[in-house]
Amino acid sequence: MPTECSSRTSASVVSSAKRKAIVTAGPAYEPLDEVRRLTNHSTGRLGIELANHLERQNVEVTLLIGDGAAWKGEIFARRLISFTTAESLAKALRTLSQETFDAIYHAAAVSDFRFGKIWLNNAQKSLQTAGKGKLSTGSGRFLAELIPAPKILPSLRSMFPEAFLVGWKYEVEGTPQTAVEKSCQQLQACRTNLSITNGPAYGNGFAVVDSDGSLVHAKSRESLYEILSTRLPAQ
Repeated sequence: MPTECSSRTSASVVSSAKRKAIVTAGPAYEPLDEVRRLTNHSTGRLGIELANHLERQNVEVTLLIGDGAAWKGEIFARRLISFTTAESLAKALRTLSQETFDAIYHAAAVSDFRFGKIWLNNAQKSLQTAGKGKLSTGSGRFLAELIPAPKILPSLRSMFPEAFLVGWKYEVEGTPQTAVEKSCQQLQACRTNLSITNGPAYGNGFAVVDSDGSLVHAKSRESLYEILSTRLPAQ
């Protein structure tokens, strides 16, 4: 199992004092038409359970939860704000940036793509731009353009310049080492304090990758929540 990143900056400070935090959880979606959407496989469970754990540690949590979150467990967050698309999540975060928060845990599964142009492939094998509303299956085949969606994590440092920022890096392909390297790159590019590595490439559990280059393995969600709650910075 990999043990460190290649770069090192400042370490965080442990504190048990009361704090205010934002947790984002669940999937965002991007509309194809008025009834269909592109989204991620995310139930929102991890973010909701993290918010509940932080509340039990006397942290006041604002939970931003995707409308498509399927997890039915209890929610103990002091404040609950729903979002739909990545833009609606970004708008909610920009509004909250007018307040002061000690930590931001960006665990939401935001789509990497959104739809661009949609074309109808008609019987003459030529393409024409599809109309608005609901795409009809009776019209035949459609071609949809996927374009990269703006990422939220890189903008969080400018929104919350003093906050302790935590991002996630879910990797499907590669090895544990390459997955952790992606987290190291995220830490540098997004100026976060921690990056959480998980997914099939990493294997069981989570890697908590620190901005000082160190790595701690969390074998379960519960141990991850405990690590994250104890890493809140001192006032």
